[in-house]
Amino acid sequence: MADPELLGFEHMGLDPRLLQAVADLGWSRPTLIQEKAIPLALEGKDLLARARTGSGKTAAYAIPMLQLLLHRKATGPAVEQAVRGLVLVPTKELARQARSMVQQLAAYCARDIRVADVSAAEDSASQRAVLMEKPDIVVGTPSRILNHLQQDSLTLRDSLELLVVDEADLLFSFGFEEELKSLLCHLPRIYQAFLMSATFNEDVQALKELVLHNPVTLKLQESQLPGPDQLKQFQVVCETEEDKFLLLYALLKLSLIRGKSLLFVNTLERSYRLRLFLEQFGIPACVLNGELPLRSRASDPEAGVARGIDFHHVCAVLNFDLPPTPEAYIHRAGRTARANNPGMVLTFVLPAEQSHLDTIEELLCGENEAPVLLPYQFRMEEIEAFRYRCRDAMRSVTKQAIREARLKEIKEELLHSERLKTYFEDNPRDLQLLRHDLPLHPAVVKPHLGHVPDYLVPPALRGLVHPPKKRKKLASKKAKKARTRNPLRSFRHREERRRPTAVPP
Repeated sequence: MADPELLGFEHMGLDPRLLQAVADLGWSRPTLIQEKAIPLALEGKDLLARARTGSGKTAAYAIPMLQLLLHRKATGPAVEQAVRGLVLVPTKELARQARSMVQQLAAYCARDIRVADVSAAEDSASQRAVLMEKPDIVVGTPSRILNHLQQDSLTLRDSLELLVVDEADLLFSFGFEEELKSLLCHLPRIYQAFLMSATFNEDVQALKELVLHNPVTLKLQESQLPGPDQLKQFQVVCETEEDKFLLLYALLKLSLIRGKSLLFVNTLERSYRLRLFLEQFGIPACVLNGELPLRSRASDPEAGVARGIDFHHVCAVLNFDLPPTPEAYIHRAGRTARANNPGMVLTFVLPAEQSHLDTIEELLCGENEAPVLLPYQFRMEEIEAFRYRCRDAMRSVTKQAIREARLKEIKEELLHSERLKTYFEDNPRDLQLLRHDLPLHPAVVKPHLGHVPDYLVPPALRGLVHPPKKRKKLASKKAKKARTRNPLRSFRHREERRRPTAVPP
């Protein structure tokens, strides 16, 4: 008889409604983590699973959670409706992602399984109303879950059966250690638990002691990143800091890298400097700033800001600054080449950082002696003609301009804050002052930098590069009317009647 763990979803004994939802998602076969984790979870075992980002970890715990809850409702004794499953994640964006996946898998059993996301701090009142209806599964960050437990709007001590800690390696680093320890005091003594993580570090080991009981550990024998056929990884040595800005400008402006790209830097100040630099050339960019809510970080509803977020359709990841640790490199690179889509990672490295990059590459290689980070074939001398433009743009991005850019985003958040809405209604003068508070030292954008003359394009690229054409602005009716009345262009112009002037006595 064939091993059921090596076959498809239909051999795992899942509810037909779950199988239909899986089929609708287009999943013909389970991923490696799903093959191994789902049967063990259905047996009632605690799991500590390490699998790379984008490998299907969310479905690996969501499917058995739904199956166990459906089976209990179908075969067990009738009991009062209560919260049976809890999913903890480090960020509210991850909570939305997890809730969305659970809801998609529960599409054909939505009447039997209800899911609630309580991660958004500004929706406390509506969340309490939802929790009063006792959804089957609750998703949220440790701080929000603890807040509802302390307010008695959520009770888990007598009902919780399944606990999931997703992206476990990030929870402590995001500052949730104390909240998590306090939260565990509100849980029953016996429950089944899953810890899912992209890496195993000291924080995960500490969580294992706190949460799991005799767990099965899954360290899958797979690369933590997709293979070279799916994910291309390159390194490019830049002699100076200026060369990094020059190369980035050339890659994006000459469309050598196309599609949605994520640029990683190591400080918040650097992220604003880079955004203002790119805006000098008409390259649209936004800062994913963890200090601000999602509304202020980006206008793209698909965007998120923490490691572990499922960015959609990212073609390239550019490490403008070298990742501080190998784990950080893995989390950054995991934002592309997801769900069998191709992707590329390009890491900029200064000569003094080469030894640190070699350490990262050693971890990526493992026992495989073949190099992972291939040299990016690019001749800097071919873009020397762009250097004066690069320097001009870098001079425009002053420290004051960076400060103004950060203040502008904070001001936008204040203007759109639901919490301050009542305050501004009572104090309209403050709202008026905030709206009319103009920046004193913004970065000066020079329009000519947005256009690339043909003579600056390297000869080898002139047949490949197609700069975006500017759209012709539609003339307004007022402008058309003004042109038709121009006596230098039309003989149909009629002189306007002049008002009679009073003749002085």
